[in-house]
Amino acid sequence: MPNVPRPTRDRARSLRRAMSLPEVLLWQHLRRSPAGLSFRRQHPLGPYVLDFHCSSRGLAVEVDGAFHNFAGQAERDRARDAWLAGQGVTVMRVAAADVLADVVAVVAAVVAMAGGLPVRG
Repeated sequence: MPNVPRPTRDRARSLRRAMSLPEVLLWQHLRRSPAGLSFRRQHPLGPYVLDFHCSSRGLAVEVDGAFHNFAGQAERDRARDAWLAGQGVTVMRVAAADVLADVVAVVAAVVAMAGGLPVRG
């Protein structure tokens, strides 16, 4: 990964070992390639680590816990999403509580979002 700084790659490895419960539940479904989509977990891209990334559709799925509701974090999330958009990545944010409540519905929403994006070559 030539454009990924080493600290970001190291952080991604660390995050793979310490995923939150909602991330683990969602990963159990996404790793089975729903609708033929391939996802990577805790994928480094530039200076960021994406919770889940489907490179064939340019989709990042971010699981947001309560921490993301704080004003300072919301601003950082907007800046991050803007940078990712500049890289051709669409960000889909899902609440951790939604994953815990109905992971199947969240997976269906992810598949629908990915299905609406063009295939990248």
